[in-house]
Amino acid sequence: MSLETDFDPVFTTLLALKEKQIQQNYRPIIGVHKWFARRPGTVFRNLLLAEFNGAESLDTSYWRAHQFKGVIADPFMGGGTPVFEANRLGFSVVGVDVNPVACWVVRQSLGELDLQQFRHVVKLVVDDVEPVVGDLYQTRCIHCRRSAPVKYFLWVKTETCPSCGTNNDLFPGYLLATDDRHPKYVVACPHCGELNEYDHPPRQSAPGRCQSCKGAVQVEGTVRNQRVQCRNCRREYPYPQRRLVPRPPTHRLWALEYHCLHCKPRHQGRFFKRPDEEDAARVQRAVAALAKATLPIPEDEIPNGDETARLHRWGYHRYREMFNERQLFGLGTLLARIRLVPDVPARHALLTVFSDFLRYQNMLCRYDTYALKCQDIFSVHGFPVGLVQCENSLLGIPYVGSGSFRHFVEKYVRAKEYCRRPFETRQDTGRKQVVPIAGERIEARLVQEFPRADGREAWLLSAPAVQASLPLESLDGVFTDPPYFDNVQYAELMDFCFVWLRLALADEFAEFRQDTTRNEHELTGNQTLGRGLEHFTAGLSAVFRHYAAALKPYAPFVFTYHHNDPAVYAPLVVAILDAGLDCTATLPVAAEMSASLHIAGTGSSILDSVFVCRRTPVKAREEDVAAWLAADAEAMRKAGVRVMAGDVRCLAAGHIARLAINRLRPEWDAGMELSARLARARGCLERLSRELRVQDLISRVWAAAAQGPHPKETPVAATL
Repeated sequence: MSLETDFDPVFTTLLALKEKQIQQNYRPIIGVHKWFARRPGTVFRNLLLAEFNGAESLDTSYWRAHQFKGVIADPFMGGGTPVFEANRLGFSVVGVDVNPVACWVVRQSLGELDLQQFRHVVKLVVDDVEPVVGDLYQTRCIHCRRSAPVKYFLWVKTETCPSCGTNNDLFPGYLLATDDRHPKYVVACPHCGELNEYDHPPRQSAPGRCQSCKGAVQVEGTVRNQRVQCRNCRREYPYPQRRLVPRPPTHRLWALEYHCLHCKPRHQGRFFKRPDEEDAARVQRAVAALAKATLPIPEDEIPNGDETARLHRWGYHRYREMFNERQLFGLGTLLARIRLVPDVPARHALLTVFSDFLRYQNMLCRYDTYALKCQDIFSVHGFPVGLVQCENSLLGIPYVGSGSFRHFVEKYVRAKEYCRRPFETRQDTGRKQVVPIAGERIEARLVQEFPRADGREAWLLSAPAVQASLPLESLDGVFTDPPYFDNVQYAELMDFCFVWLRLALADEFAEFRQDTTRNEHELTGNQTLGRGLEHFTAGLSAVFRHYAAALKPYAPFVFTYHHNDPAVYAPLVVAILDAGLDCTATLPVAAEMSASLHIAGTGSSILDSVFVCRRTPVKAREEDVAAWLAADAEAMRKAGVRVMAGDVRCLAAGHIARLAINRLRPEWDAGMELSARLARARGCLERLSRELRVQDLISRVWAAAAQGPHPKETPVAATL
C-alpha cells in the first residue's frame, strides 16, 4: 500500500496551490479546450508516483522522468487530467466519458499534430476570413482619425417601459474602467453617453460634470433589486419582463475599447470611445450581411435545465440568440472556412480552437472594469446573465487583447508544445524555476480496443463508463475525478460548444450526430430532470463495480471528492461497498483557489478528500478520526492553506465515510434494494457523526488550525 504511506499532502498541496493560481502556466495542456473544475495535474502526478515509484520520496521523484508500464483507467475522464498524467509517466490509458466534447478534448490533447503545418493552415484561414469580416471590427481613432482595430464592444441591455414605451438602459453602474490599468477612472454620462475621465470615481453624493453636455455624472447605475426607473415617466418596473411571445434581450452599443498603433507610442493607458455613426453603420452592415449569407449557424433550441432555466427567464430559447448578428456572421464565416481545410489533423485542431473560443464570442460575456478585458462566459460554472455585455474581436489584434481566434490559436500551440516537452515549475524563496522533464511527453497512439500495457496507447470512448469492455485483472489502477453530484452541470454547459462543433463533425463521428450532450447515464444531480441521490448512487455503483472487477490484485481505485452536503457522501459509501472495496485512506489535498469566482464568498472548501480504495480489508477505529482530521488540518496549514471551517467539514465528511465503509463492509449485501443500501449508508454516517460529535470536533480542529502561523509562501523544498 505505497500510496497510503508515501503520499505527501504538504508537498502536493504546495504545488497544487501554485498551479491553481495560474493553471495555464503550470499545465498549458488545459489550453486545448475548456473543461470545468479541473483538478491540478500536480495532484495526480503525485498520487501516481506515490503508488508506483516505490519508497523514493515525492520531493525528489517528482522532478525527474519516469517510464512506467501498465494500464490506468479513468471512467469519468472529463478534461482528462488523470489520463494526461498517467500517459506522461508511460502508462497506457483507458479514458471514458459520456460527454462527447470531453472525449474530443482528450483525443485532441493526446493526438499528434504537425505544428508547422498547423500554423500554415491557420494563416490561410485567417487570410481568407479577414477581408470578409475585418472591417466590421474597425473604428476611427478619436485622436488621429485613422482607422483602428477594436478590441471590445460594450453593450448594455435595454427594457421597454410598460407605461410609456420608452426604452431604458439597464445600467448597474456607469463605470467603464478603474485607475488600476488606466491612468484615470472612465465613467459614462447617463445623459449623453460621453465617456469622461476622473481622478476619483464620481458618486451621486459628489457627482462629476460631463465634458460634453455638462450634466451630472456618477458611477451608480439605474437599476436596483431587478427594477429600473423609467427616464421618461419615472415609473419603476421589473426586468426581465414576462412576455406572451418570448424574445431575447435587446442591447444598445455604448462604448468601445480599441487600439491605435499610430497613437500608442505617445498615448497613456487604453483607448476608449463612445460609438459614433460609423460604428453604428458597421453594426447594420453586419445585420445585412448575415441576412444574405448561408452559413453554418446552429438553430438548436436550448433545452430546459437547472442552469439553462436562467437563460429561458431572460428570453433566450435558441443558442443562436446568445450571439449578436456581427458575432453570428463572423463565426459562421470562420466555421465555413475551417470546414474546407483538407488536412484532417489541422482541421480538427482548428475546430477545437473554434469551439473553445466561443466562450469569449457571445453576448453573455462581461467586461472586467479592473483588468480591462473580456470575461469568459464560463468564469463561473453556469450561465450568468449580466446587464453589460462585452463583444470581443473575432480574429483579434496580434499581441493585443485576449479571447480572439488568434489568441486561442497561440494558446493551442503552446498546449501542444507542452505535450512534446513537459515541464514542472518549482518555487523556492519566491522565485519560479521551470524544470524540464526530459524523457516524458503527453502523446499516445489512439486505439480502438483495450490497450497494451507496454505501448503508450490510449483507448478513448465517448460512452457510459460501464460500456467499456475491460478484461479481468487488466488494470493497474483506476485514478479519476468523478462528478461531485450536482456541483457542475457538465452537459448543460457543454451543449453551448457542442451545437457548433457538430455542424462540422457529425459526418465523421457518430457521437456528434446526436442533438445534445445530455444523456440519461450522466451522473450529475439535476432537479429539472429528476435526477437525485438514488440516480447518482445507482450510476456510481455500477461504474465502481465494473472497474473494480478489472483491477489487478491489490491495485488501487483512487478518486477525489468534496461536497458541502455530508449526505452526498452516502452514495460513495454504497458504490465502494458494492464494488467489494474497502477505503484504506482518505488523504487531504488542495484542489481550488479560494479566490475562484464560483467559490469566493460561498463558504465552500478548497480541499478535496482523496479516497484510496482496494480489495484489501482494513480496520479503522472511531478514535482515529480526530487524529486524522487534526493531522490533515496541520498538513494543509503547513502547505500555506488558511484552513476554514468548510475545509475541515469536507475533510471530516471524507473520514467519516471511510469509517462507515469499514463498519458496514462485513455484512454488506450488494443485492439489497438500492433505497435500502442508501438508507443503511446514510444511517451509518449519521450515527458516526453523532457518536463522534462531529460539529464539536470540526470546531476544535478549525480553532487549532486558525491559531497556527500561516506563511505567505512556503517554498517547495525539492532537489533535482
